[in-house]
Amino acid sequence: MALEVSVSTLQNFIDGRWVEATSVHRQDVVNPATAEVLASVPLSSAAEVDRAATAAARVQGKWRQVPAAERIQYLFKLKTLLEQHFDDLAKTITLENGKVLDDARGEMRRAIENVEVACGIPNMLLGDFAEDIATGIDEYMIRQPVGVAAIIAPFNFPGMIPFWYLPYALACGNAVIVKPSERTPITMQKVFRLLEEIDLPAGVVNLVNGGAETVNALLDHPAVQAIAFVGSTPVARYVYARAATNGKRVQAQGGAKNPLIILPDAEVDTTVKIVTDSVYGNAGQRCLAASIIIQVDGARATFTPALAEAASQRVVGFGLDPGVQMGPVITPESKARIEALIQRGIEEGARPLVDGRNPHIEGYAKGNFIRPTVLEGLAPCSTLAKTEIFGPVMGLMHVETVEDAIALVNSGQYGNMACVFTSSGAAARKFRYEAQAGNIGINVGVAAPMAFFPFSGWKDSFFGTLHGQGKHAVEFFTQTKVVVERWLRDWSRQF
Repeated sequence: MALEVSVSTLQNFIDGRWVEATSVHRQDVVNPATAEVLASVPLSSAAEVDRAATAAARVQGKWRQVPAAERIQYLFKLKTLLEQHFDDLAKTITLENGKVLDDARGEMRRAIENVEVACGIPNMLLGDFAEDIATGIDEYMIRQPVGVAAIIAPFNFPGMIPFWYLPYALACGNAVIVKPSERTPITMQKVFRLLEEIDLPAGVVNLVNGGAETVNALLDHPAVQAIAFVGSTPVARYVYARAATNGKRVQAQGGAKNPLIILPDAEVDTTVKIVTDSVYGNAGQRCLAASIIIQVDGARATFTPALAEAASQRVVGFGLDPGVQMGPVITPESKARIEALIQRGIEEGARPLVDGRNPHIEGYAKGNFIRPTVLEGLAPCSTLAKTEIFGPVMGLMHVETVEDAIALVNSGQYGNMACVFTSSGAAARKFRYEAQAGNIGINVGVAAPMAFFPFSGWKDSFFGTLHGQGKHAVEFFTQTKVVVERWLRDWSRQF
């Protein structure tokens, strides 16, 4: 079932109504595989953010009074609608983001899983109680909504990442403002048409499209109490600092440089498939994409040629075409930046086993395509070893011991994910215990937590304390209140 959105209909959703943005500034939304203009998105002004925040603040008090068991009934309806429109939403992700359809389907499945987990909010909101902390005195802790929350989403997962936060914020009793990426806003436009169908009270959910001005207005608005952001590390640091200075609760997920260690005893065929899927899935444009492959001791002789062969055979093209395994990067500017980084790596001494620059993709000459690239002999101090490429580039390194490999993992500024491939339980446990990253994979190439676990992240990959998904999201979107209670002596054992 398709939700039609044409180039003339991208709007904001504020106070229960679709409204045209008053800003004259707009940006084209472009299919990165074909260069076709899919829509025109408004870059909303601070005044439009104020309208959304005012509407959300106005309804906040009433929404928090709706019992949790009633609030989740809206989420049950939303899950049903997301399932009914699953294929259309996945196709929309492919059209505006470029990832292959199977990856888009996986993204929407993860979005729905978060709705399912949030439906358990009556249990997750339970507080604590201690009777008779002193004679006749009881003490208990309850959770109350934090207030109006804003979600600022990136381009690479336009369907999934807003759902790390949205269902939990709603279920906990918060009104919400969503600001999707201006590069990929159509998916969320369609999701909000489904949210409109479930008849939430006006103002409980709001959609404001826009760019930097829109973000700054959300970070500064006094009615917004919580900010959830996902993007690059420099912007995450900025968002965290500005929002925190304004007294808001903030979680800001940043970038990554995810290392994978391959030990000589790793199973070859499975490891090669998993590693290449990790590096080249979504054209490397995900915060859990592997980037650095650290081969230990004798692993290099086996895995280097196997990884290069697998990369060279990967089918690149339009994500809706059958058999395609990797799509384009998001913009021509991204393509140019990635190709420049590949050249920088070569100039700094890396050897290109597979060079994916300037490819010819039959029928898609205008697309932002780069084929999978493999660079061998990347030096730990090189630019590419430290830079988040956010593209389909695999950097190969070699060390002699697992201790050296773990030390190399821990030397980086990021700490989003790290993985090891081995048949040794002792080596895997050592790695799990010592690796400084928030998401750890053991014979897994993309250590993406299920919805009932937090999406963790350490070091420069995350700014804040509480993460998205599961119990962390519940804690983030609520604040604790501790009550110490004593009644008159006629009603208690106080003497």
